[in-house]
Amino acid sequence: MKKLFAILLALSMLLSMSVFASASSEIAGTYDVTIWAPDAAVDLTKSQVEAFNSSNEMGIVINATVEPVSEADAASNMILDVSAGADLYFFAQDQLSRLIQANALTKLGQGAAAFVKDNNSAGSVLAAQAGEDYYAYPLTADNGYFMYYDKSVVPEEDVDSLEAIIADCEAAGKNFSFELENAWYNAGFFFGTGCHSDWITDDAGNFIAIDDDFNSDAGLIAAKGIYKLVSSPIYVNSGNADFASGSAVVVTGTWNYATILEQLGDNFGVADLPSFEVDGAEYHIGSYSGCKLLGVKPQEDAVKGAALNQLAQFLTNKDCQIQRTVEFGWGPANKEAVQDEAVASNPALTALAEQSNYAIPQPNIHGSWWDIAKVITTDVKATDGSDDALKAALQKYEDSIAAVFEMTDEVRNAFTLIGTVGGTNWDTDLPMTAEGDIWTSNEAYEMEAGTEFKCRQGKAWDTAYPADNFVVETAGTYYVQLDAASGEVSLVPAA
Repeated sequence: MKKLFAILLALSMLLSMSVFASASSEIAGTYDVTIWAPDAAVDLTKSQVEAFNSSNEMGIVINATVEPVSEADAASNMILDVSAGADLYFFAQDQLSRLIQANALTKLGQGAAAFVKDNNSAGSVLAAQAGEDYYAYPLTADNGYFMYYDKSVVPEEDVDSLEAIIADCEAAGKNFSFELENAWYNAGFFFGTGCHSDWITDDAGNFIAIDDDFNSDAGLIAAKGIYKLVSSPIYVNSGNADFASGSAVVVTGTWNYATILEQLGDNFGVADLPSFEVDGAEYHIGSYSGCKLLGVKPQEDAVKGAALNQLAQFLTNKDCQIQRTVEFGWGPANKEAVQDEAVASNPALTALAEQSNYAIPQPNIHGSWWDIAKVITTDVKATDGSDDALKAALQKYEDSIAAVFEMTDEVRNAFTLIGTVGGTNWDTDLPMTAEGDIWTSNEAYEMEAGTEFKCRQGKAWDTAYPADNFVVETAGTYYVQLDAASGEVSLVPAA
């Protein structure tokens, strides 16, 4: 089936080159190009580049080196040294602002911007935008979440009611896994009651304000909905595929589809998120929707830059996006690709599409917000569920957001240590002191093997090293040291 699809794809690509903006023969030539793609997509990306070389009528030949760099790591690697970074790279949409600020993305011209707007879903187009300009090409629109359930525990007639699902799980002694101590997930309750949280940037991608009403009457309703679930003994703060460990419901995304299908077998169920009831009114739980983007690094050679944009448009066209759905189950951003049978026949992508009716496209968000908003759930869970206690939790949230814009330049530029260090659990920033580019923790900490941490700037996640958590291999007492110029993190044994 995949071989047949590849043949049809190649034929389709030969016929579809007219979708690209006409290009002058001046961009004909051979170009050495480095592409960063997720490990699973390296081979497919190579074959798609070959298809571009054989089918484009502009005389462009791409000599591509495709390296495995995940969407999560690409931005951090680019920002460390843009000149050494890839010419094209996959990245997660929440990295757009910091990449623009680092001059690591080419602003799209009118033709390229029109290609993005004409061919892709509204949410993915918004993800590629800063101010009035566009800086990237949408690759996928599947970074969202929905509900998997065990049909032997939760009957189909109950899947639309949070209260009914909780009752089913309690009766069966089964858990409900929903990672609500994570802002990406708990925000869905607030979106479901009509709340919003919009960070405002200038044309350079800098955050200048926030328009947020979580601390409101509608926000109180959302907090009551969260309390219904987190106050139940069956609640588990997890987004993993937990069916093998006692859960009957898991809220997660397409990335866990294959594992959950294997775990549940004939009892596999999938649906959009349920509604919850407060004071006789029902509110459907919302969600964030997100996507992956393809960025083009600014080029000194404008001709090479034009060729790269032609390649980027090819790699994000309908046919290439459908091929990623067939190979990996990735949900496309392209509006025509969404209608393809490869998407319609995937139950996880179908549930994601149903949930998209209640989803908010994830905009650019200040890196500090994730830590501020995740605490809402912890604070709500600690209350007795009364209005006054829940309002106090929401007021704490609002005060923490206001403090972001009161932060001094010294704090905003300083690096701190955060992780499972010094008796903390990713909830406390431990101070570091700089000598030039070298930052060192103010104290030496006793660390067990397996201790994890990062060094982050401005008490936010926009700039944090290393890309993956640093994991201590040998127990001991150490200072943590960061070279901010290279992003290298190391341990220095205490004397």
